Formats: sequence, C-alpha cells, structure tokens
Amino acid sequence: MTVKELKLLRKRIISTISELQESDIYLEEATQPIAPSVALGRLTRMEAIGEKSVNEARHIKVKQRLEGLGNALQRMDDGSYGSCIRCGNQIPFGRLSAVPESLICVPCAEKKRR
Repeated sequence: MTVKELKLLRKRIISTISELQESDIYLEEATQPIAPSVALGRLTRMEAIGEKSVNEARHIKVKQRLEGLGNALQRMDDGSYGSCIRCGNQIPFGRLSAVPESLICVPCAEKKRR
C-alpha cells in the first residue's frame, strides 16, 4: 500500500469515527428507558419500545465499529495495518477502502464462512 493510500484511509477513518460519535450521542439518548408514567396509547407505547430495541441494536453496532476503527488507527501507527492477521498477506486497498477496519483478507474471510 502506498503512503498516499494510507493517508487517504486514515482521513476516511477519522471522518467515519467523527460521524459515528455523533450517531452514538443520538443513540445514547434514544436508548434510555421509557418510563411507565409516559402518557402514550397502548400501540404507541409498543412502537416506542420496539424503536428503542432497534436503536439499542444500532448502538451496539456503532460501538463495535468505533472500536474497530480505533484499532485500525493504532495498527496504522504501529505499521501492521493492511496485513491479514491470519495469513500475513496484504489486504487489498479496495477492501480496506470499503471496510477500513478489516483484519483479514478476502480469501481468509471466505475460509472463515465455510
């Protein structure tokens, strides 16, 4: 991977982290417990509880992605970014561009699915 590609990926990761942190703030608020005293109709309350569950799942995914992107920045700093943790081969720029927190290359990911 070239220095230019690495800089581009670092910039994307930092930008994505910033966007996810904004989402995280919203999801933190959206996953607060719904007080029983809230005056909602039965169906509206059920919808609110369902929406809260969806937001909780999204919140977990955002937290996981933030952790993965943070780890990617650490790997960039220590020089191990872009190397597959299974086989040691270089992960293609296209894969890292699509999923910058990737730890494994496509062939190893396909083996994992089997």
